[in-house]
Amino acid sequence: MKASIKDVARHAGVSTATVSRALNSPHLVRPATQQAVERAIDTLQFRPNLVGRQLRTTRTGIIGVVLPTLSNPVFADCLQGIEEAAARRGYRVLVATTHYELERERQSLDTLLRQRVDGLILTVANADGNAMLARVRQSDMPYVLAYNHSQEHPCVTVANRLAAAEAVASLIALGHQRIAALTGLLGRSDRAVQRYAGYCDAMAAAGLEAAPAIEVDFNAPALPAPLLDRLAAADALDRPTALFCGNDHLAMLAMHGLVGRGVRVPGDLSIMGFDGLAFGQFLTPTLATVSQPSTTIGACALEALHERFGGMPAGRALILPHGLRQGGSVAAPVHP
Repeated sequence: MKASIKDVARHAGVSTATVSRALNSPHLVRPATQQAVERAIDTLQFRPNLVGRQLRTTRTGIIGVVLPTLSNPVFADCLQGIEEAAARRGYRVLVATTHYELERERQSLDTLLRQRVDGLILTVANADGNAMLARVRQSDMPYVLAYNHSQEHPCVTVANRLAAAEAVASLIALGHQRIAALTGLLGRSDRAVQRYAGYCDAMAAAGLEAAPAIEVDFNAPALPAPLLDRLAAADALDRPTALFCGNDHLAMLAMHGLVGRGVRVPGDLSIMGFDGLAFGQFLTPTLATVSQPSTTIGACALEALHERFGGMPAGRALILPHGLRQGGSVAAPVHP
């Protein structure tokens, strides 16, 4: 027999009203209680219908979009693609940002569900094992992930791990052996995890030892001074000759901080980014980077969502092509 909300409440030792709040307004529920309800839902395989009944009777024409930030042009470009495609299809867009914070991610999703959006386009911290995302999947709410690469959820992205491996392999081909990896916080981004894994793949394929990831908060306005001091230390025996950065924002922070400390890029240290931001070509030196089609990712995510509205079943991963853009920030090492 299919489990009911009363069964969940009984199993979790709470009231049905508390279960309802945990499903619809989790930010109003104590973390321990929320966890108890989520465990009960998993154990009983309860399938909550967050908004399905409303969606079957009324369409709002609104698409909810959840992105980490708009200060990074990658996500601004993605939003542009979403909005342009939405305008062609007659939809309006409602945007929320999470600043890479899990609680804000949950609150943003809850807010959009309360606005009775017709569907969702999301970039979440970690797609697989995401309890809130699992509930959306179990409901009647159509959704598509942008940038996240998941086997469990429909998504539009690039092959992050492969692209990172190709970028690092290009550094190795130039003669670099001491290559460091600068990433965002791995616990807040599955893309950061996949790109670091690609770095490790390339290093292992060349018989080189991968260094531990250098993790930096995505929201930091600058790289930490001790990190810059260490990278700039000319007499450091373990100083890398190249730095692979998990996104262009980190790469530009590294370039700015290191050049300010007298490090020559690429004479002393080569820097490779990941994103393909257009203004990277206007830096001095120009930024070498993996390019991904962010505007197209947004547009394709909207089109995939539109197909769901037409009755098409949820698709799986749509992997768009990436490229490797040459730039003056990378050169052969003077002392490999």
